[in-house]
Amino acid sequence: MREILRRSITGVIYVVLLLGAVFLSSDAFDFLFMAFGLACLYEYKRIVRLKGYYMFAAYLALWWVFIYLTNDSTAVNLLMLCTIAVDLALLMFLFSKKPRKFNNLQKFTIGLFYIGGGCIFLTMIPYKHDEFAQFLIMGIFILIWVNDTFAYLVGRTLGRSKLFPAVSPKKTIEGSVGGLIFALVAAYFLSWYETKLSVTEWMAMACLIVVAGSLGDLLESKFKRMAGVKDSGAILPGHGGIWDRLDSLVFAAPFAYLILNIFSYVS
Repeated sequence: MREILRRSITGVIYVVLLLGAVFLSSDAFDFLFMAFGLACLYEYKRIVRLKGYYMFAAYLALWWVFIYLTNDSTAVNLLMLCTIAVDLALLMFLFSKKPRKFNNLQKFTIGLFYIGGGCIFLTMIPYKHDEFAQFLIMGIFILIWVNDTFAYLVGRTLGRSKLFPAVSPKKTIEGSVGGLIFALVAAYFLSWYETKLSVTEWMAMACLIVVAGSLGDLLESKFKRMAGVKDSGAILPGHGGIWDRLDSLVFAAPFAYLILNIFSYVS
């Protein structure tokens, strides 16, 4: 009971912080996720045992260039391709049964693009339509939260078949399907309030967010399992670290940005 209360209080504070940043101003939102990115990189660096602070400097330089100094489509697309390429390579690592050790250059590249690039694209998503689209980014947060919540509830109630026991023994196929169904329902209602995307586009976004977010969660679990730790950090009582809370969003963000590009191209 005490653990549930701690998780609930922390969860409420986390959601209020996000809502406050989103609806206060675009600068507050940008700064919040810059700080979240630094926190995630710190936790990642500790887990993979990467020394030095040059990854923080590289992330801040990338963040400053792509958030404030340029909106050149070629440069943005190049960063998106690099980020997605690293993410796809990490999926091969996720599903490989062979033990894998990364050298320092690989650890740096993974941290910079998987986590740093993910946070940058998460920050760029609300500006896809040339203005700060508050309800668009909140809709993406809601899809992640609905999927996580109902995957847990359905999995705990009906879960029988393990999804990926080698990495995350508590996740079930039934829970994943339940999370997807409720995310699709949420996407339908979100289309009423955020009309920049059609119902069909919101549904497609929900499918992508659920699949990519679930893979991001599993990927972080594999990193933690390799390091022999339960949580990425302890900054959020009952929830672990910042990376624990953002693993789904960070991995899904570049794919969400890509699908928004596709929607703009075909519409």
